[in-house]
Amino acid sequence: MGLDIGTTFIKTVIGELDEDDNVSIIGFAKKPSQGLRNGVIVNIDAAVAAINASIDAAEQVAGVDVDSVFTAIGGAQVESLNSEGDTVVDDKSDNYRTLEITEAAKGRAVGASTAISIPMGMKMLHTIPQEYFVDDLPGVKDPIGTMGKRLKVKVHIILANGTSWQNLEQCIVRAGYECNGVGSKTLMAAFATIHEDEMDLGSILIDMGGGTTDVIVMNKGAPVFMASIPVGGNLVTNDIARVKDIHVSVAEKIKVESGCCWLSGNDEGEEVIIPGVGARPPEETTQYELCQIIQPRVEEILKMVRSEIVHHANLTQLNGSIVLTGGGAKMPGVVELAQCVWGTSSVRVGEVSDMGGLDKGYREPDFATAVGLLDDRWKSRHSSASRKNVSQNSEKGENFLRKFWNNFF
Repeated sequence: MGLDIGTTFIKTVIGELDEDDNVSIIGFAKKPSQGLRNGVIVNIDAAVAAINASIDAAEQVAGVDVDSVFTAIGGAQVESLNSEGDTVVDDKSDNYRTLEITEAAKGRAVGASTAISIPMGMKMLHTIPQEYFVDDLPGVKDPIGTMGKRLKVKVHIILANGTSWQNLEQCIVRAGYECNGVGSKTLMAAFATIHEDEMDLGSILIDMGGGTTDVIVMNKGAPVFMASIPVGGNLVTNDIARVKDIHVSVAEKIKVESGCCWLSGNDEGEEVIIPGVGARPPEETTQYELCQIIQPRVEEILKMVRSEIVHHANLTQLNGSIVLTGGGAKMPGVVELAQCVWGTSSVRVGEVSDMGGLDKGYREPDFATAVGLLDDRWKSRHSSASRKNVSQNSEKGENFLRKFWNNFF
């Protein structure tokens, strides 16, 4: 079971292995979240009640009882950095003999890369090899079988706040379940929605949540940069509530049912009725007027993400796609707006691969993290295993980010 505990909703996905050891989705559910603020658990009792509601609903659909879960942590509670480590291939001699590289040598190199100073209160969540170097040879994904004297590895280390991690596990335990593991939200979403060729070419995933907007950059099949912007869809809801002078719950309903962030030309869109409050009668507005409220805020968030990547990712070009996930990715017009902000047409909503079941609702972008938690790659030390159930109809990314990076560097 994959459990994504978000600021606005809690998503649960239950899968089972078929005869070919592929995961099939047999149940899923989404319930309103409680006890969280900007992705951080602030009320354990409320969060436990919401977790139980989501899991119970998924178990009813699946027709099974599950006793353990995989869950994820993200937002400002997660940081990341790049590191390097190296080792001699022959660790039993001082002569630096040339030997065949084994899994043990790989493990020693990765272990050396984690010998770093970690900020107080943080714990290592993932250590993901990016590429290996044997002596003076170019970087490779897997050096097993290569002959050499020294082995070097570049890794991406993802850290999580220890207190938040413990609170998350405590919620799972108090809900009556065993926590099998905790992963990075954006990494899980990337596994679920970015195709292997896009990871190799270099792609960006933007997870548009209610409390935060998180981003991960994948290149050569591994993450190279992560960041979290402390604003999300809740800010859009507050803008609607303030401008239209309505309650936040009403504004959220209007945003979900009628909101959009891109209208072309003189398109006014459909009429929208804003319920009356007290003695004030209902008000009539249009999608265009709502778009005038929503678009500037979503555009600002996307520009903040772009600025964060430009200043901190240390990359010169990517040739894959920009993939949008999270609840914000479901808003009409978000792809067009992102294309405008990034200056490229290679933007798409992150749809999860078809993993069986009559109801395909789990393929929506807000279920990306929950489905990604069922991926085997993150549960092992290395993340280079080939992915199962990936769609063969992946979009071929154009060299869109080449122009973007050239414009900024």
